[in-house]
Amino acid sequence: MNNRALWGFVAAFAVVTVVARLVPHMPNVAPVAALALFMGLNVRKNWMMWLLVPGVLVISDVFIGFYNPGIMAAVYASFLAIVGLGAAARKFPRIGAVAGGSVAGSTVFFVVTNLAVWAFSGMYAPTMAGLTLCYVLALPFYGYMLVGDLAWNAVFSGSYGLYQKVARRPLRLSRA
Repeated sequence: MNNRALWGFVAAFAVVTVVARLVPHMPNVAPVAALALFMGLNVRKNWMMWLLVPGVLVISDVFIGFYNPGIMAAVYASFLAIVGLGAAARKFPRIGAVAGGSVAGSTVFFVVTNLAVWAFSGMYAPTMAGLTLCYVLALPFYGYMLVGDLAWNAVFSGSYGLYQKVARRPLRLSRA
């Protein structure tokens, strides 16, 4: 596989991710987790694997606006955890790694970021009932993210996988 092609896909997916965060979209249906999982599954250069996703977040946050530092740290950490999930899933069959990584990534993001919202936002009572309410009210956003992550991961990993399959075969022109 051509390393240049991989980096072309990475660059294209990074641009798509920034743009998708900036245009109107359903809550939590942006391709950040898909980019994170793709990086973990495909990029072997550790420093790049860990720097691209926070870089994309910072670039888009410059335009979107920065927010509560505790919540923001949880968001960034969640996406880095998804990079790690992708790296750990490299040994599994591709479809399983992408589907499982989508579900696991959405779940990690839901658990970590909502804990941070409860802890740092002041929106919920600092009690078990407040934490429970935070998670219950966030369930629709978990659903949006899960569907979005499955779709974006299908697009990112599917297009790269299709390219890999086509690139291995010589081009044959048929006579009609």
